[in-house]
Amino acid sequence: MRLSSRLPQGFEPNALTAALTRLRAQGREVLDLTVSNPTRCGFTYPEAEIRQALSQPTVLAYDPDPQGARAAREAIAAHHGHGLRAENLLLTASTSEGYGLLFKLLGDPGDEVLVPSPSYPLFEWLARLEGLLARPVPSYFHDRWHLDLGALEAAVSPRTRAVVVVNPNNPTGHFLTKAEWAALTSLCARYGLALLVDEVFADYALEPAGDRMATALLDPDPPCPVFLLSGLSKVAALPQLKLGWIAGRGPGAAAGLEALAFLADQYLSVSAPVQAAAPRLLELARPIRAQILERLQANLTVLDAALAGQPPLSRLPVEGGWSVLLRRPAVDADEACALRLLEEASVLIYPGSFFDLPGDGHLVLSLLTGESGFSEGLHRIFPWL
Repeated sequence: MRLSSRLPQGFEPNALTAALTRLRAQGREVLDLTVSNPTRCGFTYPEAEIRQALSQPTVLAYDPDPQGARAAREAIAAHHGHGLRAENLLLTASTSEGYGLLFKLLGDPGDEVLVPSPSYPLFEWLARLEGLLARPVPSYFHDRWHLDLGALEAAVSPRTRAVVVVNPNNPTGHFLTKAEWAALTSLCARYGLALLVDEVFADYALEPAGDRMATALLDPDPPCPVFLLSGLSKVAALPQLKLGWIAGRGPGAAAGLEALAFLADQYLSVSAPVQAAAPRLLELARPIRAQILERLQANLTVLDAALAGQPPLSRLPVEGGWSVLLRRPAVDADEACALRLLEEASVLIYPGSFFDLPGDGHLVLSLLTGESGFSEGLHRIFPWL
């Protein structure tokens, strides 16, 4: 059987995953400082209320709307605020599915989308599976991360159809500034490009700069079509309840949402129960997010105290999100360092290379980790750095 050329040539695990599998098979207890699943991090969920939301009589009714149930869209619009209306929203089964629909909407096979670097290693395959090419455009670090608008403009080609930004970025935590937003939307308008803004971590500001663009919805009338993506996975810390959404603003966004509804109608992938439960789940989300923010800030405090006694090590600012970048002397490649920490200290950490961080000298830690585990992990790895 011949497989599509859009798929990887092979499915072998990378060296870090292979080593982790081997150690666990040997019975080794590995402390995971990469955890990103909030349901496994010891947070207190209102379990009875969540179950009740998912067991109301309306979950048994099936009345499919390609744009998504209106009550769910109204609740999401109220969550975001800033004048967003139910008509501006389309529901998806996940943010990843949202990207897939947008890439179908905007590009033909062989077209390009410009994507951020560093970033979570997702865009290459989401674009490739739709027949598009994801061209990474690097940001740069000088006291804080910056969008390289010159590099972005230089990357635009006749086949470019859209620009993707993540606000705040994962894993750098960089929020766009208001000046970057104005320049970015102007660039997209000038070249006739759509702007896709992933804001799944927007509710988790930690050390934000005063000039940050907290959300794309602060701009009520952008000069280019803007499509914002988010979902319950981070907003309500409920990744198992698959619900994402796309909000559209700017010229052409309404027509884009109409076309997206046509695409969604071919799949109707969003389950009726999660749509029926969405208004109540969003009401229950605020205390869960508060617990997460408390955890993130506590782990940052622990990290800063630990780094005070380790002059060769430092961390980068964390404007938002669930990750922190640890800077170390680049005596070896990041992946080699992560493998050494796994083998010698029994601690799993992501190398910066997984996220296309430039050069070597960066490790990526999850601030979502339980506080005792996070502290113990630092204690174990510092002697090996």
